[in-house]
Amino acid sequence: MEIRIRNASKEEAGILAEIEAECFPKAEAASFEEIKERMEAFLDCFFVAETEGKIVGFINGGVTDKPELPDEFYHNTSLHKPEGGYQTVFGLDVLPAYRHRKIAGNLLDFMVSCARKQGKKGVILTCKEHLIHFYEGHGFVNYGISGSEHGGAVWHDMRNLFS
Repeated sequence: MEIRIRNASKEEAGILAEIEAECFPKAEAASFEEIKERMEAFLDCFFVAETEGKIVGFINGGVTDKPELPDEFYHNTSLHKPEGGYQTVFGLDVLPAYRHRKIAGNLLDFMVSCARKQGKKGVILTCKEHLIHFYEGHGFVNYGISGSEHGGAVWHDMRNLFS
């Protein structure tokens, strides 16, 4: 199975919202409207993975000038600072039928590579405890429990800071 990673297009917002709804609990998933608004603000930070013409996953996130990801950022695209030093990851989604095929890792590595090429200071995200090992395997360091209350879950601050 060949996977191609590319920039998303605005016309794909509906597909991405469907994938998001399948990958995250309702309290954590971005709605179609939120994805559309994010795409308006930072389309260049949306990447999709596709195989045989089907989108099977995506990664997205805004850019900030601080190495932290506050909950407010998920709902306020005006906090996106294109010239900021830190690329965030709001979501990394892969359809269940396509998991365990390195798609998520390829999407993450692609975003990290883009951030490096753009001269960013690093990539930051929050994740649940069971995903810490996955992110550590891709160069991220766990900075402990985050102040995030997004979706009522416990999150860990993860950072991949470039030297």
